[in-house]
Amino acid sequence: MTLRQTVLLVALLNLAYFGVEFAVALTIGSVSLFADSVDFLEDASLNLLIATALGWTALNRARLGMALAGILLVPVLATLWTAWQKFAAPVPPAPLPLSLTGAGALAVNLVCAVLLVRFRHHSGSLTRAAFLSARNDAYANVAIIAAGLVTAATLSVWPDLIVGLGIAILNADASRQVLAAARKERQEARP
Repeated sequence: MTLRQTVLLVALLNLAYFGVEFAVALTIGSVSLFADSVDFLEDASLNLLIATALGWTALNRARLGMALAGILLVPVLATLWTAWQKFAAPVPPAPLPLSLTGAGALAVNLVCAVLLVRFRHHSGSLTRAAFLSARNDAYANVAIIAAGLVTAATLSVWPDLIVGLGIAILNADASRQVLAAARKERQEARP
C-alpha cells in the first residue's frame, strides 16, 4: 500500500469513528469522548491534507506542516470549552458506554498507528503529524477506558474531566512536535 492509499484509508477510518464517538459523547455527556471525537475529525482532515500535499515541494510541505500544528490545537480548544461546560453541570457520564466506546476508539487508532508506522519518517512533518496523532490517540483511548471503570466505581465526574484535559495536553504536545519538525524542514528546504 502506498503512502497516499494509507493516509486515505486512515482518513476514512477516522471519519467513520468520529460519527460513532461524537454520538455517544453527546448521548452520555462525556468530556473525554467529545474531545476524542473532535480529534477523530481532525485526524481525518489531517490525513486528507497529507494525501493532497504529497506531491508538493519540501518548502510547501513544511508550510502545511506549520498549519497542521495549528489544526492540532483545535481539539484542545474544543475540550477546554466542553470541560468548562461540565463544571457548570457536573453529571458523570454513563461508565459502560464510555469504556466500550473508548475500546472501539482504541482499536481504530491502533489500526491507524500500525498502518502509519512505516511512513512516519517519510514526507517530513506531514507524516510525522499523522503518526503522532494516531499514537497519542491510542494512549488517550486507554485512559478513556480507565475513566469509565473509575467512573463506574466512584460515580464521579472527575475521571472523565481529567482524561479529557489529558487529551488536550497530548494534542498540544503533538502540535509542538509537528511545528518543530516543520520549522526544521523549512530550514533544510531553503537554499
